[in-house]
Amino acid sequence: MTSPAPRRALLESIVDEFLHDYPRGARLLAVASPDTGRSADWAGSLRTVLEERGIDATTVAQDDRAETDLRTEVVAPFRAQQADAVLIVSGATSLLAERTRGLWHYSVWLIEGDEVPHTAATALIDVTDPDAPARRLADYCAVPPSFLT
Repeated sequence: MTSPAPRRALLESIVDEFLHDYPRGARLLAVASPDTGRSADWAGSLRTVLEERGIDATTVAQDDRAETDLRTEVVAPFRAQQADAVLIVSGATSLLAERTRGLWHYSVWLIEGDEVPHTAATALIDVTDPDAPARRLADYCAVPPSFLT
């Protein structure tokens, strides 16, 4: 069995990149996957790393909310608080749909096996081996045209 250290190191590197690009303010991070349980698990792990660094972080599940409901029930109330905090939203692939992908400062797309990555994600993470996930760089020339929008 592989040590969980590779997963922890990857989580740390994602948080490093996120905080470098978005050091303060009301920040929104999405974790999307065809498997919502998988995205919820990763959202919780990212929250833990952020909290260990003294960052106020909260997770919320998409729970089949449509784009307008995400805006009114999740994003708008968080932004209205004007807190120096991070809200991590976990959910299905629709988090990175054309009308929702602009809500997030940073997005993580979790893929397993032959799942096709989403080109709008900031970070693509291959979780085929959950104990040793790996960051992937997409070859956009090989991605089907339907995933480019």
